[in-house]
Order: sequence, then C-alpha cells, then structure tokens
Amino acid sequence: MPYRITPLVTDHYYHIFNRGVAHQPTFLLARDYERFLLYLSYYRHKEVPVRLSKLLQIPTDVRSKILVDLENANNAIVEIVAYCCMPNHFHILLKQKIDGGVSLFMKKITDGYTRYYNTKHQRVGPLFQGAFKAVHISSNEQLLHVSRYIHLNPLMSAVVRDNDFLTFPWSSLQSYINDKSSPFVNPQPILENFRNSQKYLEFIKDQIDYGKRLEEIKHLTFE
Repeated sequence: MPYRITPLVTDHYYHIFNRGVAHQPTFLLARDYERFLLYLSYYRHKEVPVRLSKLLQIPTDVRSKILVDLENANNAIVEIVAYCCMPNHFHILLKQKIDGGVSLFMKKITDGYTRYYNTKHQRVGPLFQGAFKAVHISSNEQLLHVSRYIHLNPLMSAVVRDNDFLTFPWSSLQSYINDKSSPFVNPQPILENFRNSQKYLEFIKDQIDYGKRLEEIKHLTFE
C-alpha cells in the first residue's frame, strides 16, 4: 500500500473509502461482504493472536473465547462509527484511537481481504485502487452529514430502490434505527445528536431527493 504523506491524527474522525481497480467489483457474493465485515471487526484490535483466516479454522468455543478476550482487552486502534459496502467500493467512518491506527487497520483489512477474494474468485493482483482515501472530519456537522451520505449510498447509487436501503444488509444503518447492536460499530457519536433513532432516520430521509439529483448531475458530468 503506497505511503501516506500526511499523517492521520489520533482522536480525530475520518471518512475512509476506496474502490476496485478500474471500477471492477470488490464484492460478488454475500459471503464476500460477510468476510469483509469480519475483517473490519477483527482487525480494529491492536494485537490479534492469529490471522483471521486461521481464526476461522479454530473450533467455535475456542474462537469465541479469543473474540471475547479481544473485546475485554480494550485495545482498539480505531473506532468504527458507520460503514457501507457496495459492489465495487466501500465507505467507513471511523475515529483513530492510536497513532498510525487507521493506516495499520486499513493495511490489515485490505491485504487480508484481497488474499481471500483472489483465492475465492481465481484472480491475481491488487483488488483496490491504490491507497485508501481519507477525508478529515473537521466538525460535528460534517460528521453527521458523512454518516447520512454513507447510509444513503445504496439508494443514491441505485443498488436498491426506495426504502429498501433501510434493510440493506451491508451497511451499519441497522445499528442506528432498529436497536440491532453490532459488536464493532459505535453509533453513539452520531445518535447523541438526536432525541431518538427515529429522529436520525428523519434526518437521513430529509436529503433523499437532493441526493438523487446530485447523483444525476454527477453521471451527466463524468460519464
């Protein structure tokens, strides 16, 4: 992964994203999405005892103990606030917890997932397009808007229609609106700005029409 000239700052939030090489797919099957989310969950920890591929070969009871011990160790290098995985790209909203945490996290998940994907789909070479992109979140307002952008992405990109984005299985939105807690997503930095999850949902839906118009303009301009 290319060296990042500008270091990322600890205790700051970032919008992280990347896409497939030449816009090629990065997720083909449900198990691909599931595997990528496992990488997100596992490698947010600073020190893991084995690679994820090895962990998945360990008996279930032993694996469960390892995962519980990792959670109890409280040694996260990043805090994941929101995410969305699309057919040829991903978005992650996160907070860096230690110096170099984001870069270490991204190297582990992209390297590991690329090995998995190349093996499963009989391909070789890089899967993602160069270094990941990182946009610094400079205000609480920006944090809220980026979370909304990420959760609306399946709808804006026409991967789903109408309100189907509310049940899109490969984003963190369920952790926000249905009290379905995720072991690796912390929605509180966003939800603490709203009276309840319904108000957050209203905040998201408020921009659907505007977001669709932006997508139409973007396609007319760049395609």
